[in-house]
Amino acid sequence: MSDIDAWVWWLIGAAGLGIALVVTTMPELGMLAVGAVAATVVARLGGGAVPQVLVFAAVSVALIAVVRPIASRHRNQRPQLATGIEALKGMQAVVLERVDHEGGRIKLAGEVWSARSLGAEQAYEVGQEVDVVDIEGATAIVM
Repeated sequence: MSDIDAWVWWLIGAAGLGIALVVTTMPELGMLAVGAVAATVVARLGGGAVPQVLVFAAVSVALIAVVRPIASRHRNQRPQLATGIEALKGMQAVVLERVDHEGGRIKLAGEVWSARSLGAEQAYEVGQEVDVVDIEGATAIVM
């Protein structure tokens, strides 16, 4: 088998691994495909069989050792998207009726909500902006 044949075989192997990656969605196959492409370059530059295999192994192992843990961390992280009541916490609202520890009304996210102040001594007058710190049932707790 000549050098030209060697690089063609490595390229065919890389394509086969790429197809297997798409079919199985196993990222490790993509890393092996990149290793095969690196071996293709070595073969094309005239390297013998031993350097080709060593480059294939080194690049593949390095990618698996470095990229795989990073990909696993990202795959296991949940998106930090707040929805529903959690999305309202931290938002600003405008006082529509005086808000104290007994109650009141605010406009929050375009809707009218019942509200009460976080502290017993705190009171907010009409037109003031307040921050929503929690939601208890249908009542916003503000400060």
